[in-house]
Amino acid sequence: MAYEWKFNARPYSDEEAKKLLAPVVDAETTDWHYNTHHKGYVTALNNIEKALEGADRAAANGNYSVVGELKRRTTWNHGGTVLHDIYWDVLGGDGDPSKGPEVKAAIEKEFGSFDAWKADFKAAALSAKLSGWGVLALDVLYSGRLLNLTVDEHHYGAIWGGIPLIPCDVFEHAYYHKDGPKRAAYIDNFLANLHWGRINARYKKFAK
Repeated sequence: MAYEWKFNARPYSDEEAKKLLAPVVDAETTDWHYNTHHKGYVTALNNIEKALEGADRAAANGNYSVVGELKRRTTWNHGGTVLHDIYWDVLGGDGDPSKGPEVKAAIEKEFGSFDAWKADFKAAALSAKLSGWGVLALDVLYSGRLLNLTVDEHHYGAIWGGIPLIPCDVFEHAYYHKDGPKRAAYIDNFLANLHWGRINARYKKFAK
């Protein structure tokens, strides 16, 4: 029986999202970004799981095979699902980093100051292609450092063992409905709406 991937709830209702996230995205985007785009990745993962059950492994090769394409699409949709789960989780706050004392201290230690981190994070998010992410990740398996990553699509630029702590979705559908091509303004609003309590809890869960 195929594994069933779950569509996880946000830490607020759909109606609450319209008010809580209003400084970042408009009400319509809070709805279809979650209930259409995000949910679509989970639906695709479940369709892939079912298709993999009957895929011919013996036909796998480096040029083209059904099983190979299904596995590539697993990576794409898994990345989209995980990053969106955390994206919604970190939003809905007042942007006050003092409410995340442990992760704030770790950021200041790594980047020299909180403002220096913000500047580097913004640069990472601005550097992603028209479909991508800026991500603060905790490099658990290698250095233990906090790193700001530029990720194209959902996976190009990600690192093995990197736990996403703050993923900023810069796919155009995330912000164009409200801000048009003003990605920088959207990123500023995103940072000002972060819920540092939830970010801190995630950091403490994975930091050694």
